[in-house]
Amino acid sequence: MRSIIKPPPAGTGASFAPDFGQRFIITVDTEEEFDWSQPIDRTSHGLDHVGKIARFQDFCESHGVVPVYLVDWPIATSDLAAEILRQPIAEGKAEVGVQLHPWVSPPFEEEVCERNSYAGNLPEELERAKLLTLRDQIEKAFGKAPLIYRAGRYGLGPNTAPILAEAGIAIDSSVRSKFDYSARGGPDYRPHPLTPYWVDSERRLLELPLTTVFWGMLRRQGDWIYPRLWRTPSLRGILARLSLLERIPLTPEGVSVEEAIRGIDMALDDGVPLLVFSFHSPSLDIGHTPYVRDEADLEALYDWWERIFAYLETRQIAPTSVAGIIDTVQR
Repeated sequence: MRSIIKPPPAGTGASFAPDFGQRFIITVDTEEEFDWSQPIDRTSHGLDHVGKIARFQDFCESHGVVPVYLVDWPIATSDLAAEILRQPIAEGKAEVGVQLHPWVSPPFEEEVCERNSYAGNLPEELERAKLLTLRDQIEKAFGKAPLIYRAGRYGLGPNTAPILAEAGIAIDSSVRSKFDYSARGGPDYRPHPLTPYWVDSERRLLELPLTTVFWGMLRRQGDWIYPRLWRTPSLRGILARLSLLERIPLTPEGVSVEEAIRGIDMALDDGVPLLVFSFHSPSLDIGHTPYVRDEADLEALYDWWERIFAYLETRQIAPTSVAGIIDTVQR
């Protein structure tokens, strides 16, 4: 099995049943609260927001959307999280997947540091042990075996793909196209495509990259221009304000509705078959992320989703799910 952190070779793109068309999926990085501005450690975190997941689940159900909760160890061992999600998962109204934050996921053998916060940098046996332990706990807590994985901090590594295959994972969604984490010890996903592709020649592991697009007059040159501006973020802002070049990930965290709609339009016009939205579960409560600091921010987050769902409906883009993707992808 080839390395998952390298761009896929030509001819590995995935296709779907003819009636699949273009669809979208909502992924939630369902994780503990911690101070993003402080060094990572094993104990400085909380789960105060977990009860707020119920509101988001009800909201998604009211729109016919099946959210995918990518769960890490603190959530997988939370009785409240299991109480909220076990029934929706059993009824097919929600789905559960694996999200590995290695610094809070046993066994605890590695030094806690920036480099080791990317699970793919760990020794193969330790990455395997953490992932399999977490997978088993998720199945025990939520009553269903997870079939999708996202590495915390998007931290795939050279050994991740065979470990996922061993774990019975059918889909990875860790590749964040157009982002580069190599300066901090993580992967560089700038060369990776936006469209789903097969990681292995046997077509057992499907990659669903998170959707990020360039918008603006220079968007076709974005893959070349944008990385060269990393030392001058102010220049990136100027290009965005002049409608020349803007990088737009499909997330409510730091992205306005208007920006997201531009991103949706670009992705659909480029023929991307699956829009992968994402955000972090602590944003469902006040004061845990930089994006939701007060009640107004929280209501704005729900309004963001309301307006995005409405826009997707006008574009005739229906929601799908992990189960739907597995059923319709052509092998």
